[in-house]
Amino acid sequence: MNTSKKKKKTYLPLDVKPTEQPDAPNDTGYFLVSFATPLTPGETVTLEVLYILTHSLEPFPSEIAQSESQLVYYRDSAVILSPYHIKQQTTFFKTPSARVESFTNVEPANRAGKEIKYGPYEDRAPYSYAPVNVHFENNSPFAVVEELVREIEISHWGSLQITENYRLTHGGARHKGVFSRVDYQSRRSISGSSSFNALLAVLPPKVNSVYYRDDIGNISTSHLRTGFKKDLLDIENTREKLDSSKPGSMTNECSLWLNHDKLIVCSIPGVQVGDIFFYRIELCIIELEFEPRYPLFGGWRATFIIGYRVPLEDYLFEAPDGRRYLNFTFGCPLVETIVNKLTIKVVLPEGSKDPSAVLPFTVNQDLQVKYSYLDIVGRTVVVLQKDNVVPTHNVPFQVYYTFKPIYMLAEPFMLVSAFFFVFVASLAYVHIDLNIVK
Repeated sequence: MNTSKKKKKTYLPLDVKPTEQPDAPNDTGYFLVSFATPLTPGETVTLEVLYILTHSLEPFPSEIAQSESQLVYYRDSAVILSPYHIKQQTTFFKTPSARVESFTNVEPANRAGKEIKYGPYEDRAPYSYAPVNVHFENNSPFAVVEELVREIEISHWGSLQITENYRLTHGGARHKGVFSRVDYQSRRSISGSSSFNALLAVLPPKVNSVYYRDDIGNISTSHLRTGFKKDLLDIENTREKLDSSKPGSMTNECSLWLNHDKLIVCSIPGVQVGDIFFYRIELCIIELEFEPRYPLFGGWRATFIIGYRVPLEDYLFEAPDGRRYLNFTFGCPLVETIVNKLTIKVVLPEGSKDPSAVLPFTVNQDLQVKYSYLDIVGRTVVVLQKDNVVPTHNVPFQVYYTFKPIYMLAEPFMLVSAFFFVFVASLAYVHIDLNIVK
């Protein structure tokens, strides 16, 4: 919800829950939006609704040669599908390029460059529908992660080990014909414009021991760098000197502050009295820029693994009730990709009990057992699975569990016992005389 006063907008997130309607048309989904305060008679409010459509672009033609550009169809309605009466509406479609092969003409409609305008339409009945098809050029990377398995292994000895197994594909028009490496290298902008050969992953701060490999072995075409969040810094002039207060004001202007209008008087997970925060450091991110072994054209696939470690103290905390909990980010680290199937496995230390996960959306949850070195009863694994994951799902989640510190001595005790047994056995073997005749 957006409210304005003296030309300054403030955004207030609202509670959104899926719901059902008995008389709903086929294939329609409903969501219930609850206002912070009830509207009085004659009062108005402005709502900004963001929703993301995946796999909504259909390549046409479905197969293209290496030198051809990619054209896609987008199908929608010139009038928003709504259960309410619409007094007036205008719809804009913005294409990534000015090349538009065709679009449905629903009067009034006009096109200027990359923008197609439908409307304004007035006095539309509920569930009005005016289908439109837009056929345009789109050579953006159609990077689709068919399956991603992220394993987060907790070690109370000081670190988190994260291993990510990717199965990546190019979801655009399928490549036909023969691939020419010479044409691709010499005329990249013409030959292979719809392909991609580089990806960017945003990793947690203080990351270390990063590796990138596949089934063949290590892949050296990667670069790890530290940068600033571009979506914030691009708002300001990058040539200006960044003082200590500017990041805070920038995040406030972008409405990225939480609880900006009320005083927090309770404890905050992970924040202790005396902690020092540096705004400039908090804007830092770690980026891993890497290339697959070969460029990806439509229908081509690649599998690879990314692994790294992060310090335990930044992600594992103790709740007031004595339980421990992991606070980590859900979703996929790759930028501008969708994930058809995401599985997150949180491997708890051996001896952990009563695990539970807390997420802001619905996921499938399960428990498994994993055996590692020197394990006796195995480690509990909390499995979280969700389909159709987009960048807006990259939000923190928590996994709670109980753990007695005495269990940390189990593996060292086993090692000490094993060495002691070997020592005693060797000592006995040296001093025992097994000869029959003396």
